[in-house]
Amino acid sequence: MTSALDERTWRQRLQPLFSGFDLPLMLAVLVLAACGLTAMYSAGFDHGTRFVDHTRNMILAALILFGVAQVPPQRLMAFAVPLYTIGMVLLVATALFGVTRKGATRWLNIGVVIQPSEILKIATPLMLAWWFQRREGARRVRDFVGAALLLLAPAALIAKQPDLGTAILVFSAGFYVIFFAGLSWRLILPVVAIGATGLIALVLSEDSICQPGVDWKVLHEYQKNRVCTLLDPSKDPLGKGFHIIQGMIAIGSGGLWGKGFMKGTQTHLEFIPERTTDFIFAAYSEEFGLAGFLVLLFGFTFLILRGLAISFEAPTVFARLLAGAITLSFFTYAMVNMGMVSGILPVVGVPLPFVSYGGTAMVMLGLSLGMLMSIARSRRLMPS
Repeated sequence: MTSALDERTWRQRLQPLFSGFDLPLMLAVLVLAACGLTAMYSAGFDHGTRFVDHTRNMILAALILFGVAQVPPQRLMAFAVPLYTIGMVLLVATALFGVTRKGATRWLNIGVVIQPSEILKIATPLMLAWWFQRREGARRVRDFVGAALLLLAPAALIAKQPDLGTAILVFSAGFYVIFFAGLSWRLILPVVAIGATGLIALVLSEDSICQPGVDWKVLHEYQKNRVCTLLDPSKDPLGKGFHIIQGMIAIGSGGLWGKGFMKGTQTHLEFIPERTTDFIFAAYSEEFGLAGFLVLLFGFTFLILRGLAISFEAPTVFARLLAGAITLSFFTYAMVNMGMVSGILPVVGVPLPFVSYGGTAMVMLGLSLGMLMSIARSRRLMPS
């Protein structure tokens, strides 16, 4: 009798912690986590402790998700200005006193070596959502100009390190907030048209601008090489084009059903570089084929659609903008990673959420999903 009462008491204590959790969102997360663990076991079982570490990182991300989900959105908003300020101060300190590795100054030694740009992946959309919440009902052109400056400052500092991949992720997350805040299509469409024109001109003039000695001015030499390699990887198949060619071979050889779990030849004969990190999508596609890709695509699509639904139902401007930005950030991660591995986009070092190995990336993933879950719970737990 006593044990039954004790069990009921513990259940009553724990129930408020789990109430309001969005089950469809959790289903999407579980599908993607299962794909990630399966791919990591195959690609990383002979790669030290990658699978064990990846599992540990997922558990840590789950704990962070659960913890952050307990924090109401209005309390999350209180972290916006301090977190953004700390991130910007650390970025400036990195530019002045940072640790340089392989020509890039991306790290800062403060007793432990950290990469401040990771903070801005979540601090930037958080800050911009706070910015527009403060201007609810009275948004003017200067408010969007101020938001643009808040976005361009961290993106420019990160791009200068240079770290183009992280700069793209930070910029896109902030841009999504500005877009959902009401940025006019009349301002967006001309930029899209100019970008499309530039891409067409780049493809048509590839033979002349990719010659040795041609200075692109706005890009570093290694960034120019990445773009030129993307345009024609066959020009250097054993050098700069090796990554792209091997990735495309692995994806294409998977066929409809794939070669089978742990039977990927490109993967296990080590033709695929960075097979547990940036290029794990190639290893996954080789072993599970189009069918496996469709499962992964379903997981990401369901996650994005559910996240947008949570955004539309959010009770405040801050929550709506933050949820929308976090959701579309998952789209950016997946699109850029799959695109670069497939030879559609330049290789910029963007991980595939839930699948790629990486402790910091997994922590940020748990933090982002925790905020999204917090917003979902705030709607469900509101008094009727």
